[in-house]
Amino acid sequence: MTHHEMSVAARASAFSDLLARCIATDGKGAVQELEATVSTVCARLTAVRTSGGRVYLVGNGGSAGVASHAATDFFNAAKLRALTLHECSLMTCMANDFGYDNAFARMLLQMVEPGDLLVAISSSGQSMNIRNAAMQAAANGGQVITLSGFARDNPLRSTGSINFWLDSSDYGMVEIGHQFILHNISDRLMAALTG
Repeated sequence: MTHHEMSVAARASAFSDLLARCIATDGKGAVQELEATVSTVCARLTAVRTSGGRVYLVGNGGSAGVASHAATDFFNAAKLRALTLHECSLMTCMANDFGYDNAFARMLLQMVEPGDLLVAISSSGQSMNIRNAAMQAAANGGQVITLSGFARDNPLRSTGSINFWLDSSDYGMVEIGHQFILHNISDRLMAALTG
């Protein structure tokens, strides 16, 4: 990548284009209209809040940071019972006892109840621990929303009832894109509350 391609203006333009090309799919892989899908997510989160359910968010590395930021916004601004599963003592216990690939899934086995919702975030969509978490949440009767990037056919995209995919292999762009989508959802929920 050239210096010009790394300029703030060039990267901002590329980011705007990436967001505009975000693809939302349902659980069967059928493409959904993006704006309608974001509205559906807001409606589902509102229903979770109304029923007293919980929203769990998981990710690795930069995606864990995205999950933590989104959980804070969901909790504070959107008044959801939202939390991440990254607490170090519990996480290392589960990873030690059941393997890192199963750490989140083992937590969700005990935590997710029907009507709860999991937001599973993985830039590549390849992370087995995130995929296992999504499958466990669904098995417990929870709803699953995924955010991924990189390959169009990444395996995480087949685990959610709603899936957001960004057509990029640039970690920075994908992570910021996921943060933007989740922040937009949180902002809409807050606006509806303060309306």
